[in-house]
Amino acid sequence: MKHHTQFLKRAVTLAVEGVNRGAGGPFGAVIVKNGTIIAEGQNNVTTSNDPTAHAEVTAIRNACRALGSYQLDDCVIYTSCEPCPMCLGAIYWARPKAIYYASTHTDAADAGFDDSFIYDEIEKQTSDRMIPFYQLSLPEHSAPFSAWKSFSEKKYIDSKKTC
Repeated sequence: MKHHTQFLKRAVTLAVEGVNRGAGGPFGAVIVKNGTIIAEGQNNVTTSNDPTAHAEVTAIRNACRALGSYQLDDCVIYTSCEPCPMCLGAIYWARPKAIYYASTHTDAADAGFDDSFIYDEIEKQTSDRMIPFYQLSLPEHSAPFSAWKSFSEKKYIDSKKTC
């Protein structure tokens, strides 16, 4: 448990450092493999003008680059706060073996980072969402999937694989 606390404290420190240097929101993340930090990330949304530059996503990108893989096999993510819906999706696609977090999404909401509306939007029918979603029917709509199915050199994530 001592190691988990150490890595989680590093994620919290990254979050505070990011705030103090004006890098973005109060979030930090660390990715560990075999007891060693292989990547870190801070929220850089406002400094990079990238709404996906959350700490967890940044750390995942850095870790995947370091590992030369799109999956975080046998890795653990430590994050200063419970992941938002976008980061949660990225985490599941990356397939780490565990996540440890310090603050809750309620703590984030109290500080002005309330993502509950996104969870609410996910549950709605597409026609009822705040941002309109329109599906247009094209005869070639399935061409990308057909190409993928016949591509012999594909690498993909088994969606049935458990984390």
